[in-house]
Amino acid sequence: MLAEIAAKMQRGLDKRPLAEVIKFDCGAEGAITLEGGQALLEDRPAQCTIHMTAENLSRLIAGKLNPMTAFAMGKLKVSGDMTLAMKLGQLLG
Repeated sequence: MLAEIAAKMQRGLDKRPLAEVIKFDCGAEGAITLEGGQALLEDRPAQCTIHMTAENLSRLIAGKLNPMTAFAMGKLKVSGDMTLAMKLGQLLG
């Protein structure tokens, strides 16, 4: 599942690359790190880490889960630079 999500993120990065490093930590399911214009299936250090399940991440990328609602409901947790999390609209848009 994470490979499919990373491929969708890569298409977004190809259009609008991020200068910063953002990581999606899906616990035991793995991690996706957005670094240098690439979506890597690796757990690397990041300026901002978003913790959520792979299922919720898939729903988020598909536009079926609102990021603000997910944050308010505790389905999405952010550590590090919170302002970077706001840049995710570049990937989702």
